Amino acid sequence: MGQPVTVVKKPSSNPGVVRFEINRSITGMGHERYTEAPGEVRDRPCDELARRIFAHNGVDNVHMNSNVITVKMAFGADESALQETIESLFTHYRPGVEVPSFDAGE
Repeated sequence: MGQPVTVVKKPSSNPGVVRFEINRSITGMGHERYTEAPGEVRDRPCDELARRIFAHNGVDNVHMNSNVITVKMAFGADESALQETIESLFTHYRPGVEVPSFDAGE
């Protein structure tokens, strides 16, 4: 089983932009920009996360820099499931094995 990613949603002054900070670097020191889900040939963790984020309706583009993930959403799109998608990126488990939940307040 992998370790859950700690995600903190940060406010943005730009309408439609959602910003997250996580407890690990996902791109190293580089920037990654996505206007669509990357192809299956790209298999780094940031590429997989971009694919998972684009699987949500209303995502226009994604930018990642180290531990910061910025998502531009289409007008009126629902962003509520994005945090859970990011948190579960490195969690792997077998069927029947309970994944522990972590409260940010603990």
